Amino acid sequence: MVKIIDIDALFDEYISNYVYGNIGKVKPEEIENNMPVLYEKFGGESLKELDGKTPETYYLEFSALELLNCLKQHIVKEVSVSDFLCEALATKTNDIKVFEDALKTEDNEEFIAYVMNILSDMDVVLENKYLEYISLDYSENIAELATELLTKKAETVKDKLLEQFNEMDEIKKERFCEILSYCKKDDRVFNLLTLEFVKNNRKTQLYAGYLARFGDERALPFLLSTIEDEKISYADFEELRFAIEALGGEYNKARDFSNDNSYKKIKTKEKKLNKVNKIFCVAYFRFKV
Repeated sequence: MVKIIDIDALFDEYISNYVYGNIGKVKPEEIENNMPVLYEKFGGESLKELDGKTPETYYLEFSALELLNCLKQHIVKEVSVSDFLCEALATKTNDIKVFEDALKTEDNEEFIAYVMNILSDMDVVLENKYLEYISLDYSENIAELATELLTKKAETVKDKLLEQFNEMDEIKKERFCEILSYCKKDDRVFNLLTLEFVKNNRKTQLYAGYLARFGDERALPFLLSTIEDEKISYADFEELRFAIEALGGEYNKARDFSNDNSYKKIKTKEKKLNKVNKIFCVAYFRFKV
């Protein structure tokens, strides 16, 4: 049976002992910079709490099902999930069905997210399940993660997305469009993305970004027409100009956004940043002198 043990807490104790054992020998910043090396070294240490095994090897002897049950218990009992457990799970590449079965009846959001990320480390995307997470009423976090992971399989799920698109609400359509924007050039996808760009004038930045990523220069007339609108915000203007340039076009017409709120905020931040940089430079050169 897999022990439910807080290995991260053991690492904290390991670091604490290291710090106290090296007072005056090692600077705090050196310890911080060496943290990945120390973590790797800790992974090879035999620990009595793990029956003499190391954090790197302890979980490897257990099955995928046992480790998934262990992961669930960590979450339920609010015990930190260590990287060593996740890494051991990611080695179970011959047991994908076990992971798939674990997700079929699972409703714990944190557990689902862990499993999805572990499968991603294994270069596995469960297309049908992740489409379900987007199209049905799962939490926003799970739907967003499913969207992110499905962008890697955009060509594989393209036909299903196009088929189901009109049945979705606006938020789900956005997620579908995000995935479709990663597809290769396809007239069906182009027509859909341009139509949604025109329809969603309140989300110009979002859909202009999708068109830029999709990379079909035929979208330029839509973008150029929209950027000419005198009512668009400075933030929309900048995203539209980026999309136009990404597709090989250009827009050089001078525009006045001095009364635009987003423009004012951006310029205020730039002034503050420039002031800080100026103060830093003056102080630096005075110190050098």
